[in-house]
Amino acid sequence: MPGWTLVVSRREVARAPAQRVFGLPHPSLAAHVLTYTAHDYPRMELMSWRVAPLGVVTVTIDLEVPIRRLAAPDPQQGQDLPASPVTGLRDRPLTLEQGGASRGIILAMTPLGAYALFGLPLRELANTNIGLGDLLGADAHLLSEQIAETSDWPGRFRVLDNYLAARLLHGPTLARPVQGAWQLVMASPRRLRISTLAEQIGWTRQHLNVRFREQIGLTPKTVARIARLHHAASLLSQPMPPSWSDVAQRCGYADQPHLNRDFRTLTGCTPTEYLTDAPARQQQKRAPHS
Repeated sequence: MPGWTLVVSRREVARAPAQRVFGLPHPSLAAHVLTYTAHDYPRMELMSWRVAPLGVVTVTIDLEVPIRRLAAPDPQQGQDLPASPVTGLRDRPLTLEQGGASRGIILAMTPLGAYALFGLPLRELANTNIGLGDLLGADAHLLSEQIAETSDWPGRFRVLDNYLAARLLHGPTLARPVQGAWQLVMASPRRLRISTLAEQIGWTRQHLNVRFREQIGLTPKTVARIARLHHAASLLSQPMPPSWSDVAQRCGYADQPHLNRDFRTLTGCTPTEYLTDAPARQQQKRAPHS
């Protein structure tokens, strides 16, 4: 399973200094959970953020809850996000404002893991933010308490390992063709033909779209587009990134302007703006016009 990236411009990341600790789940959970990311933000003024669509379901376990609400241009501007929000797959940027102190852990879960943990079709989570307590009931509070009572982040990650192992390995599973289609899309998103994908798993294109959207939350074409964006972002984030035209070619964009348009639509910024800060400034003179 490929990794994932949180596509936020470097300028935005630099505004909010924080302690971050990264961890990997137990190997037995690798198909279900990709990473654990602990964070500890000091008290901050309310700031706006725009996060690109992700190829994962994110589960936030808040140990200290910040002010967190949807921001313009989201049509639900001003709506508070719940504590410990679970964010399903999205086909648009998530725009929010956050302020105050924040401490907790973010889990990046594959659709296989999220489906097993929550036991519901992921279309019900798509483009939404639902409180973990609304999905897990009393278990969410007990899990948060157990994590908070553990003295360090590695120990807290192991608490998560134990809880998730008990739930995920015996939870419901995605339909095998849907899981197979997901893996194929994530492994090779560049210029993927959905009709070819349907043939590979033995379904019609229409049936694949319906079942995939029901269980994953988005269509295969949209998931491939998001995966292609993250592939481009990972290339651009290298210490010595390829040229813009090479990134476009390697990720399956028609050309450099296509890369620029798609990047802007999904992230809210151009590739140049994403690479605002050093060491990427040397690349800006090669960037397409915004």
